[in-house]
Amino acid sequence: QVQLVESGGGLVQAGGSLRLSCAASGRTFSSYTMGWFRQAPGKEREFVGAISWSDGNTYYADSVKGRFTISRDNAKSTVYLQMNSLKPEDTALYYCAARFRNIGYAVMEYPNWGQGTQVTVSS
Repeated sequence: QVQLVESGGGLVQAGGSLRLSCAASGRTFSSYTMGWFRQAPGKEREFVGAISWSDGNTYYADSVKGRFTISRDNAKSTVYLQMNSLKPEDTALYYCAARFRNIGYAVMEYPNWGQGTQVTVSS
C-alpha cells in the first residue's frame, strides 16, 4: 500500500506550463509504476501517461504526447508531470496512481490513488 498526495495544479492560460508533483509514502516507491490520469467534468477518468518502475521508460496518451513529460525521483519518492503547451481541453482533475511493478494503462489496474489536483486552462 502506498499513499499519494498531488500538488501543483492551478489556473494557467493556453500555451502555458505547469508541473504537477505526486509525493508517495512508503519505502518501496522504486518498485511501483507511477501513472497520471485525468478526469474532466462529465467524462470518464483517462490515462495520461506512466513511468515504469524498472527502467524509467515512459508511456503517453496520444493527446499529450510531445507536450507532457513524466519523470520520477526515487530518492524523494516523487513523480512529476511537466505539462507544456497547455490547451483548454487539458482542463481536468489530475490524479497520480501507483501500481506495483508492471506497467498499466487502465484505471482498474491501479489500486493506489491520490486525491487529485485541479488544472484549469483558460483560452
